[in-house]
Amino acid sequence: MDIDPVILARVQFAFTVSFHIIFPSFTIGLAAWIATLEGMWLATNNDRYHLLARFWTKVFAVSFGMGVVSGIVLSYQFGTNWSRYSEVVGNVVGPLIGYEVLTAFFLEATFLGLMLFGWNRVPPWLHFLACLAVAVGTTLSAFWILSANSWMQHPAGHEVRDGIAYPVDWLKIIFSPTFPTRLGHMVVAAYITTAFVVLASGARWLRAGIATEQAKTMVRMGLGLLVVLVPLQGFLGDASGENTLKYQPVKVAAMEGHWEQQETNEGPMPWVVFGWPNEAQERNDFQISIPYLGSIILTRTLDGTIKGLKDFPADERPPVAVPFFGFRIMVALWGIMMLAVIAGVVLWWRGRLFDTGAYTRIVSQFWPIGFCAILAGWFTTEVGRQPWVATGILRTADAISPVPGESVLITLILFVMVYGIVFSSGVFYINRLLKKGPVVPDTPEADVSGLRPLSGAKDAGRDALQPGE
Repeated sequence: MDIDPVILARVQFAFTVSFHIIFPSFTIGLAAWIATLEGMWLATNNDRYHLLARFWTKVFAVSFGMGVVSGIVLSYQFGTNWSRYSEVVGNVVGPLIGYEVLTAFFLEATFLGLMLFGWNRVPPWLHFLACLAVAVGTTLSAFWILSANSWMQHPAGHEVRDGIAYPVDWLKIIFSPTFPTRLGHMVVAAYITTAFVVLASGARWLRAGIATEQAKTMVRMGLGLLVVLVPLQGFLGDASGENTLKYQPVKVAAMEGHWEQQETNEGPMPWVVFGWPNEAQERNDFQISIPYLGSIILTRTLDGTIKGLKDFPADERPPVAVPFFGFRIMVALWGIMMLAVIAGVVLWWRGRLFDTGAYTRIVSQFWPIGFCAILAGWFTTEVGRQPWVATGILRTADAISPVPGESVLITLILFVMVYGIVFSSGVFYINRLLKKGPVVPDTPEADVSGLRPLSGAKDAGRDALQPGE
């Protein structure tokens, strides 16, 4: 059987990295959420914040562990499936990944144990600092990973000798031209993802009558953050798109489904709402478009134009369908988010946020929306970079290890089986935690036989709600 190892290796990496990105995109925002809750508890002595911080730390622990495990697999794939990639760009990308381990992961690992197990063992202020350190570590991790990926999108600060990339200017490497907007876009996306999980969980608890005061706090805080971040993400996404148009115009052409410059057809450039890219005939089938809107969005003019896919050599174009549909899925999900936020703000302003069953029922199902948007965005970004693994330096087809396709296929099948078992179990456990909710003291239905009271925990330090030992 003649099996293409390049396709299989790409599918394998896409599969594993898609699983991996789910958990860091959640823990980045969740660590900050926990630190915020504990800071509010220290500032107000309101036990409601402390109880929520304790509860969400359990969810964080499971998510963080699954993110670490899935990330380790990726590093092995660089050696097994993509050894040529490691050889050609390892001098640049390797240190960036190393910086992520030395700064972000070491910071997280140092304070994670204190965050998870120090509730009843250290003063509250020290535990709060540990939570802050973990939150900073997760953000630093995003910083270095986005830096490495952005360099691959548009390399800078390097020189190529005998086909091997060598660093010349580390500041230019770290802060490559596409990095700042992409970092902001990703971090805000992570915070939005967590906020929707918090909002959905709060709505879920309200409908089930679980920890209603804590649930109302979650709904208010989640919606309050989304009111700011979802509109902001629209501006950041537009800035990222403008940056991509400048440094990766072929990717934008694929995202927009534009095959040729409009100046050859005379007239403004439309925005393609929907269509079916036909790469064989270099056109879109079943196209629905809005006149002028493409020119307005991409060039800020009524009659501006951009290069089309036909303006690039055929062997330098990415596969069109994935970035085309991935981009539209991401934008559509952002629009749905905006509608949910606007509806929530209106109900909040009218004092009916917690009394409108239809709204809580709908948003209780919104927990996966951020994850779906992030996956759509990353598929758009990564497939849109093809056929390059490092633009202008190394093609994806040339980065593969000399391994037979059968071997890659076997490991791909094993990955699917193992991930299906392990990660479905982890998600099932997280869902059980969220479904059950926290144990709230002083309620008739709560089993508090193994818990100590929260009152005065801020001052006493060791009287916090804690399983009995």
